[in-house]
Amino acid sequence: MTRPARPAPRHPLAALWSAFAIVHLLLILLALFGPGYPFGDVEVVYRGWAENAAAGSIVGITENFVYPVLALLPILGALALGGPAYLATWFALVTGLNAGAFWVLARSYRTAAWWWLAFLALLGPVALLRIDAVTVPLCIVALLWLSRRPLWGTVLLTIATWIKIWPVAALAALFVASKLRWRMLLLAAVVTATVIGVAALLSLSRGSGLHVLSFVAEQAGRGIQIESPIAVPWLWQAALGVPGSFIYYDQQILTFQVAGAGVTAVSAAMTPLLALAAASVLLLGLRAQRRGAGALAVVPPLALALTLTLIAFNKVGSPQFISWLAAPIILGLVLNGRSWRTPALLGLALAVLTQVVYPSLYDWVIVAHPLMVLVLTVRNLLEFVLLGWALRALYRPTAGAF
Repeated sequence: MTRPARPAPRHPLAALWSAFAIVHLLLILLALFGPGYPFGDVEVVYRGWAENAAAGSIVGITENFVYPVLALLPILGALALGGPAYLATWFALVTGLNAGAFWVLARSYRTAAWWWLAFLALLGPVALLRIDAVTVPLCIVALLWLSRRPLWGTVLLTIATWIKIWPVAALAALFVASKLRWRMLLLAAVVTATVIGVAALLSLSRGSGLHVLSFVAEQAGRGIQIESPIAVPWLWQAALGVPGSFIYYDQQILTFQVAGAGVTAVSAAMTPLLALAAASVLLLGLRAQRRGAGALAVVPPLALALTLTLIAFNKVGSPQFISWLAAPIILGLVLNGRSWRTPALLGLALAVLTQVVYPSLYDWVIVAHPLMVLVLTVRNLLEFVLLGWALRALYRPTAGAF
């Protein structure tokens, strides 16, 4: 006897929004009561910058800053209810931005919406507790506007890039693939010139030198952080007790880095290597575009490949970098559905391994415990596996349509 089909749920949106609330509540509770200290960047570093700015010392304006200058907007915005409420205000700000992106996504693309919730839950508290959490929903919305509001999407991506640099990967993908590239480039240039001009005026009005581009030098001067793929050889040396190889905490950058034979030379080579890798990916995207592939076929794998390049070939490595993958994977799921099942599953695997690394067992990572070095090695290898998938998809793009 044939079993009758189950009736479709009457209120799928209600289920989605209920899950959204549960996931965000879970992430907040994990941040507050779970292992580690994942809200340290927000509660200590960001709050410190905000309170110093209120006192007149403004990073990006009167002194150097590790982030692009528009990162000040959410950092200062979270101070609106006062210092003691800073963390709660930050949670509200990021949850609100995620809700806005989720509303755009859930109206028409519910499979992708469910995937994003699973990704957030598996990634853990860091999904909400870095400046990247502000840029991810902006990037998701901008990419979903690709077919209907590409110019507005360009503006939104440019603003996001001036908060944290990684959305430049999606911008570059649009410039390569879209027939509107010159208008997009003009819009991005106007937004950029406005940001630099306003920041420069604010700096000059306070009698300070120009600091608006200081984040470029601040990033280039870093050593090799322990979570970056290039750090793996030195992590294994430290784990195996090789003399001269160890992990140390950089008090200026506030990150754990590796030391050992050859680190300085490799660190210096990583920035040009990253630029070369990104240029190679862009050329592959240009090849697809020149062979007649439309923007909706080229942008998802190109944006994913460029985003992964920024992660895999970067000497800076942080757990929140994995959150960047949500935007291009969501676009791929929206446009191509099941053909993006592999990157969707790899993205979930990367998320859960990242939460194991940070914050769950980070104390083991910073002492180079062999088990956690193995977990980190597997996580980093999966980044290259996903990059390989994206490059293959870019070599043979498939058309997608909203």
